[in-house]
Amino acid sequence: MRFRFCGDLDCPDWVLAEISTLAKISSVKLKLICAQVLRDLLGEAIEYDKILKLTSDAKLESGDVKATIAVLSFILSSAAKHNVDSESLSSELQQLGLPKEHASGLCRSYEEKQSPLQDRLRACSLRLSQLGSVHWRVDYTLSSSELQEVNEPVVHLTFNVRDREGDKMTAVPVTLSANKFWVLLAELKQAQTLMNTLL
Repeated sequence: MRFRFCGDLDCPDWVLAEISTLAKISSVKLKLICAQVLRDLLGEAIEYDKILKLTSDAKLESGDVKATIAVLSFILSSAAKHNVDSESLSSELQQLGLPKEHASGLCRSYEEKQSPLQDRLRACSLRLSQLGSVHWRVDYTLSSSELQEVNEPVVHLTFNVRDREGDKMTAVPVTLSANKFWVLLAELKQAQTLMNTLL
C-alpha cells in the first residue's frame, strides 16, 4: 500500500514496527513528545529529559524512546516534505494501526508547525553551503620570462561561500584557462536551464 507521507511509496518496515510503540504512550503525552520532536526539526534543542519523563509510565526502554523520537521525526519531516495535509496524514497513520486519538494529537501538532517546518526543510535541503557572491578578474599575459609569446587570458574567480548556518563566509579562489572557463560557463547555463524546467 502506498502512502502520501512516504512520497507515494510503501511505508518503511521500521516505521510499521514502531507504530505499536507509539500506541503504548497516551495520546496527550504523544502530543507533548511531538512538540519536542518538532522543536528539534526546527533547529531548537530537544529536551530529552522531558521525553523520558513523558514515556516513563509506558515503561519504555531507552532504545524504544530513541526509536519513538526517530519515527516521529520521520513521520513529521516526511509529511512536510511531501506537503501532506493533517487530515490525510491522520487517515494514513490510522491505516497503519495508530489509534485515532493518537493520530489526531500528532496531526494537530503537525498542523501548527507545518509551514515553519517546510521553510526549515527547504532552507536545509540539498545544501551544504550557499553562494554569497562571486568576484572575477581576467589577466591577459602577453609574454613571460620563460616564453617569448603567451597571448592567453587567465580567469581568476573568487567564490564567497556561506556555511550551512549562515555564520561564516569563506573565500574560494579558482584560476581557469580561457577554455576551461568556457566549459564551466556552458555547464552552468545547462544547469540553469534544467533548474528552470524543474521549477
